[in-house]
Amino acid sequence: MARAGLTTERLVHAGAELADEVGFEQVTVSALARRFDVKVASLYSHLRNSQDLKTRIALLALEELADRAAEALAGRSGKDALGAFAHVYRDYARAHPGRYTAARHPLEPATAAGSAGVRIAQLTRAVLRGYDLTEPDQTHAVRLLGSVFHGYVSLEAAGGFSHSAPDSQESWSRILDALDSLLRNWPPGPAPL
Repeated sequence: MARAGLTTERLVHAGAELADEVGFEQVTVSALARRFDVKVASLYSHLRNSQDLKTRIALLALEELADRAAEALAGRSGKDALGAFAHVYRDYARAHPGRYTAARHPLEPATAAGSAGVRIAQLTRAVLRGYDLTEPDQTHAVRLLGSVFHGYVSLEAAGGFSHSAPDSQESWSRILDALDSLLRNWPPGPAPL
């Protein structure tokens, strides 16, 4: 029987908060039960196991990220859209480090296909429309942006830029300028054989 006041949604949000506090890897049904001062068994009417909890947190994180990106991109194009999109990633990772990690959690193919990850990919392609890239270059550019944003955010979160000059913000701004320049001057693909 479900404990009064506990819902799947409330548990997932609490799990996401826990991820931000202690790290996504540390989130388990047991840790969540301790947070609510209940027995683990009382959560099993809402969650199958810790993997189910992590999947639901990942889906929540992707939804939050997609919503923020859509809002930031509204009415923007080109370099403005690129900067807004990049700042969403960086700001979200800083505000919600556990959720940001959760957004990278591997999902089953059917779950991934129905997730907000699809919207994020569509929003990335919307940013790239301002650069007039066609396939397969657009896919290469999607991968480039994801790699740069995630790589920078991950290194920054680990303190990788905190002990040297110039300031991390200055590097971030210069990287976005460089990405804009690269996207406007995308190199031609290899000549057909």
